[in-house]
Amino acid sequence: MTGKPTAKFELPEIAENRQGWGPCFVPEKFADMPYQPFSKSDRIGKVADWTGNTYQDRRAVNKYNSQFGSGPQTQYAYIHEEDDSSFQLVDTSKTHKPMYQRGRFNRLNQKLNQRQRQQKQQQQQMQVLSRAGKGRERERMQQVRKWQKQMRQKLEHRQGNQNMIKDRVASVTVLPSWKVLEEMDFPRLSKLSLPNVDEPTDVYRCGTMEYFDKSYQNINCKNEKPLQRINRVFQAVPTTDDPVIRALATKKHIDGMVDGVDVSDVKVYAIDTIISTLMCATRSVISWDVVVQKVNGIIFLDKRNTEFDHIPVNETAADPPHEEGSSINSPRNLALEATYINHNFSQQVLKTDEEKVSFENKNPFCQDVGNSKTEHASVGYRYRKFDLGGGIGLVVRCEHDAVMTGPNGETQFINIKALNEWDPRHSGNIDWRQKLDTQRGAVLANELKNNSCKLAKWTVQAVLAGSQQLRFGYVSRVHVMDSSKHSILGTQQYKPKEFADQINLNMDNAWGVLRYIINTCLQLPDGKYLFLKDPNKPVVRLYDIPDDSFESDEDDDSDEDED
Repeated sequence: MTGKPTAKFELPEIAENRQGWGPCFVPEKFADMPYQPFSKSDRIGKVADWTGNTYQDRRAVNKYNSQFGSGPQTQYAYIHEEDDSSFQLVDTSKTHKPMYQRGRFNRLNQKLNQRQRQQKQQQQQMQVLSRAGKGRERERMQQVRKWQKQMRQKLEHRQGNQNMIKDRVASVTVLPSWKVLEEMDFPRLSKLSLPNVDEPTDVYRCGTMEYFDKSYQNINCKNEKPLQRINRVFQAVPTTDDPVIRALATKKHIDGMVDGVDVSDVKVYAIDTIISTLMCATRSVISWDVVVQKVNGIIFLDKRNTEFDHIPVNETAADPPHEEGSSINSPRNLALEATYINHNFSQQVLKTDEEKVSFENKNPFCQDVGNSKTEHASVGYRYRKFDLGGGIGLVVRCEHDAVMTGPNGETQFINIKALNEWDPRHSGNIDWRQKLDTQRGAVLANELKNNSCKLAKWTVQAVLAGSQQLRFGYVSRVHVMDSSKHSILGTQQYKPKEFADQINLNMDNAWGVLRYIINTCLQLPDGKYLFLKDPNKPVVRLYDIPDDSFESDEDDDSDEDED
C-alpha cells in the first residue's frame, strides 16, 4: 500500500547561548542600532510578564514606558549651538528661611498658643466656679499679675541702674605726694589667724549707765511705739584727744586706775570703733580710712573726723543705695538717718528716772556748758588691755550702753543697736510690718545679707567690751518717703559670742588681721601714715603722708563739735 507523500517538517535552528541568557547574535539589519521606541503607541513590556493585567489598570498604563524620553528623536535631539545661552550655574548657597519660619519664632508662637489655651481654660473654669470661687480666683490672678509687675520693675531697676552705679568715691583724696608702702588684699587677709587671745584686763573704768526698760521686749508690729527724740549729748572723742589714753601713753599714774595693771608693754592705743573696722575689714565695701600716728615707738590709731562714726546702710547689699544729691535715700543721708535712729533708740529704751550704775570714775568727757547742765547719754567706758603676744600690748576704749538685771539678780552690761527699715522695695521686698512678728529669722537673715559689715562691727565691739547681751531694735519709717518719723516695731537680744558664730564671724581671723596691721605699723619709723580702703577694690593700702596732713580738717571738726 502506497501512501501519499506528506509535507516535510523541519525544526527551526535554535541557538543555544551557553555564556549567558539572551540571543547569541543580532541580525545584521539591527546591528549597531540602539534600542528605542519608534512611536508613542509602541509599548515594550518585560521579557516575561505573566500578570495578565498590565494594561487593564489605568494606573499601570505607563508602567513600562521608556525612562529616556517620550519621543523617538529624544535621544538624538541634541543640537550644538555656538553660544552658551543654555548654560546655567548651580546655586549652592544656603537658602535663608524667613523670620516666621525660624525655630525661636515657632517656639514663641507655641508659647503664645499655649498661654492662650491656658487663658481659655481659666475662663472656662471661671464660668464653672461659684461666685465665691470666682472672687478667690480673681484675687489670685491679681496677686500673680502684681508679682509679675514687681519682678519686671525690679529687673528694669537693676538693668537701668547698672550703669548708674559707677566708681565709688574714696573717703579721702589721695595726693600725688603720698607714697604707697603696702597693699593688703582681702583674700590674703582672710587667711590670717591669731587664736587663743587671752581675756583682757581692765585698766580704767568710768561713766554712768541706766537700766534697760524690759517693757520694750513686748513691742510688736501691732502695738508699735513711735521713736522719740532724746536731747542728749553723745561723745565721739578721737584717740589722741582722750585724756585717759594720753596719761596712759606717758606712763603717768591716773587716779582711779585699776591696781596691779602694768601698761609699760602697751604699744598700741585705739578706740573700739577703729579696732572693729580693722578687724572686719574683709567684709567692708565702701571706703574708709584710719590715721596712724607713731610717736616714740607708740602707735595711735585715730580717725580724721566725725563722719567715721556714721552708720552705713545696705553697704553689702546686691543693690546698694546710689541716689545722689539731696535725696533722702542717698548713701550719706541714709547714714545720717541710721546714726540718728541709733542714738535716740539706745536712750529711749532706758529707765531714766530710776537708779543708775556708775563705775569708779566719772565720765571724763562730760563738761557743762555755761550755767545749764548738759544731759549726757548713758554710757560706760572700759579701757581694756589685750595681750597680742610677742610683748605687744593693746589698750582699747570700749563702751557699754546700759545695764540690766540678769536671771540670777546679777548686773549685766549690754550694748544697744538699732536696725532700720527705709524702703522695703530696696531691701529684698521684705516688709517688716508684715513679717517681723511671724518671720523674724527671715528679716534678720536679710539684714545679715545687706549689712554684714555693720553687724560684724557691732558684734566685735560688744565682744571687746565684755558685754553679756547685744540687743537689737527694729525701727522703721512711718512713711516710706518721710525720713523724720519712725516707729519701733520690736527688739531682740543675743549673746555676743553666740551671735558671732551665727553670722560666721571668725574672731581668730579678726585678731589675725589686727595683729598683721599692727606688726606692719611697728616696722615703720616714727611719723604719720594712713590706712585707706580702696572704694572699688577689696584692697587696703598703707600710705606715708606728711605730718601736717588733715590738721585743717581736725580744726574744722573741733569747731563743729563746739557748735
